[in-house]
Amino acid sequence: MADVLRLSPATCIYPDDKYENVIVEVVLPGVEKKDISFKVSDNGFYIRATKEGVKYVDSYAFYCPVEPEKAVANYSNGILKVTVPYKGIPEKLVDVKIE
Repeated sequence: MADVLRLSPATCIYPDDKYENVIVEVVLPGVEKKDISFKVSDNGFYIRATKEGVKYVDSYAFYCPVEPEKAVANYSNGILKVTVPYKGIPEKLVDVKIE
């Protein structure tokens, strides 16, 4: 039996321009859509994806609660992009002066 390399996928999590949704982008080169499992809850998500010899797996927490039942996912050119609405838009964002 061949060894399987377990990796944490390259992942980027950020809010959209209006701070209404959180965007999750996961880089999964060479993985077919049928070999991806993405599960989301109101406070985080879990990703598992496989291709020959490689298993991508990890879990992440969101910094604000989201509405998992409204998540929308799209997979193209090795990048999984998931958009999930926040349960409530952050009420007050404060600019921090960078020195």
